Amino acid sequence: MSQAETTNSPITVDVWSDVMCPFCWMGDKHLELALGDFAHRDDVEITYHSYQLMPDYPEGQPLPSAEAVAKQKGIPVEQFEQMNAGVAARGAEVGLDYNFDTALMVNSRRAHRLSHFAEKNGVQHEVIQNLFKAYFTDGKNVEDREVLADLAVDAGLNRDEALANMDNEELDHAVQADINRAQQIGVQGVPFFVFNNKYAVSGAQPQEVFKQALEAVWNENEQAGNSAQ
Repeated sequence: MSQAETTNSPITVDVWSDVMCPFCWMGDKHLELALGDFAHRDDVEITYHSYQLMPDYPEGQPLPSAEAVAKQKGIPVEQFEQMNAGVAARGAEVGLDYNFDTALMVNSRRAHRLSHFAEKNGVQHEVIQNLFKAYFTDGKNVEDREVLADLAVDAGLNRDEALANMDNEELDHAVQADINRAQQIGVQGVPFFVFNNKYAVSGAQPQEVFKQALEAVWNENEQAGNSAQ
């Protein structure tokens, strides 16, 4: 390992996403695959930030996603199902199992609070993955406290602590801060990835796009390290 490599700064990746966004799960998977081919994977720090696609969706009213979108957005059920069929096919190519017929639309705010609690305890990635699978594959209500507690435990968190923090006001402020920051930097849709607070990748881009971004940022860090020596 060269001196430049040993002193290279970690790559930070900030990800804005919503648990109910199918492209967020896919984009996250593409990034994961890119990291698998990246020689410096251990020097990459990923942080997930909150974003709500439907922030005004009423709490405590889970509905099948097609019905909810038709009601909230006016998109015909048939059109929604046709769109989802293409997403499911793309997801299957990278090992993601989308079951849109059983997905339950809810207000995702509580799930985002759990994500922030998980970040504080070092298992945010695990919780995010659990949330995606619960929503898209298992048809679970990801607003329900007991469902979320199960997902937290699966990620290694203490159940009672997770339950106690799901409606934590401080964590809710953190969720809102993420949403505000997204607005400030011009995020208009998710997923949205920011590398080293400098380079942005919007959408579920192919694996190669993420790999190129990682390589470019690493090389830039390396050059900066060499210049400082």
